[in-house]
Amino acid sequence: MVSYRKELWFSTSNRREFINITSEVESCLRESGIQEGMLLCNAMHITSSVFINDNESGLHQDFDLWLEKLAPEKPYSQYQHNGYEDNADAHLKRTIMGREVVVAITKGRLDFGPWEQIFYGEFDGKREKRVLVKIIGE
Repeated sequence: MVSYRKELWFSTSNRREFINITSEVESCLRESGIQEGMLLCNAMHITSSVFINDNESGLHQDFDLWLEKLAPEKPYSQYQHNGYEDNADAHLKRTIMGREVVVAITKGRLDFGPWEQIFYGEFDGKREKRVLVKIIGE
C-alpha cells in the first residue's frame, strides 16, 4: 500500500467563502500515482470545513444565508466563546458543514456521483489556512 500526504493552503479575502477545490485535490491524486484506494480531505482549522456538493452559485448563497440564520455572526455578545475572540459563529458553522470528506478512488479517478465536487468552506477568513489531502491505496 502507498501513502501520500499534501497540505493545500488557502487565503480568503472575506470572512465567509466557499471555494471549489476539486481540481487541486485531483492534482494531488495524479501526483500520488494511486489507482485504487481512498482519499481523505479535511480542514485543519476549527473554523473551516470541507464538504461535497454541487458547484452552483445559488446553492452556495443558500448555504451562506442558512448558516447565518442558524449561527449569526453578530451580535458577538450572544456567544459565551466570544470573550477573547469574535468567531463563535464560525465554530458552529463548521460543525454543521463538517470537517472532512472521504472519496473512493477507482482507476485513478475520484469516484464521484453526478455533480459532486469538493469545497472548502471558510467561516472566519482573511488569513491563510490549511487543508490536508491524505491518500492511501495502490
